[in-house]
Amino acid sequence: MENGVVTADQSSSSSAVIFMGTGCSSAVPNAMCLIQPSDPPCSVCSQSLLIPPDQNPNYRGNTSLLIDYCQNVGEHSYILIDIGKTFREAVLRWFTFHKIPRVDSIILTHEHADAILGLDDIRAVQPFSPTNDISPTPIYLTQDSMNSVAVKFPYLVQKKLKEGQEIRRVSQLDWNIIETDHEKPFFASGLQFAPLPVMHGEDYVSLGFLFGQKCEVAYISDVSRFIPSTEALISKSGGGQLDLLILDTLYKNGSHNTHFCFPQTLDAVKRICPKRALLIGMTHEFDHHSDNAYLAEWSEREGIQVQLAHDGLRIPIDL
Repeated sequence: MENGVVTADQSSSSSAVIFMGTGCSSAVPNAMCLIQPSDPPCSVCSQSLLIPPDQNPNYRGNTSLLIDYCQNVGEHSYILIDIGKTFREAVLRWFTFHKIPRVDSIILTHEHADAILGLDDIRAVQPFSPTNDISPTPIYLTQDSMNSVAVKFPYLVQKKLKEGQEIRRVSQLDWNIIETDHEKPFFASGLQFAPLPVMHGEDYVSLGFLFGQKCEVAYISDVSRFIPSTEALISKSGGGQLDLLILDTLYKNGSHNTHFCFPQTLDAVKRICPKRALLIGMTHEFDHHSDNAYLAEWSEREGIQVQLAHDGLRIPIDL
């Protein structure tokens, strides 16, 4: 981003991670701030009415990451982690901007609304066929998530039409069950991923993912507490120093029962000690410019480069 405007990096010879969304489940701006404005109005949300989203890093969709994986020069695969309620908006805004032509595979961290409710819109980025005669997009998820998706989207998991049932054009998906165990990695579009189980509230396990052989990236979007084995695997003092940690931070102050908030996030960053960290999942409490100014000072003091990510941000990285 230069002067608050997202700029494209269209290198065809390198891999990259592209942030499709960096906000919380309700996204930013917060609708309530706009329909029932406070006095004074919320500065972050009111900006959304004045500044175009592509020039406003405080405009945030549901957390989602697109991995542009360049295994061979000029040959790209596009792997999407999570596909939430704002997926279609991300396609219109960021697929077009970064010239992303398709989605080759999908990985789900868990089955909450902000991670899966865009599944129906996958058909918009698949070849058109009124009879669904296309190759399905591989999708990787746990059995628990599969069970939940089958209830929410029965027509997406149905194998055969029932007698008398009409063909309807829907997303074509190839369902693949993964384990919640980092010792049982899987491949999506040629790139290996190790599941990173974390607590997302004390009654629920969500997954992060570790990927990249040349540079290691850990993506952890929904976490309230690290499982010791997961933290050991991605810590400098354990499995080795990460090149990039992408980590959850919901509220600026205090704590939350199902997410890290800013104080817990920074404590975790210090323990894990990556070379670089980018934060995601923010509510409207965070102002991109002022909070990144604070983080620049924090980074210099602690010796770890940390910033808030923003929608549309593209980070070239050698995977």
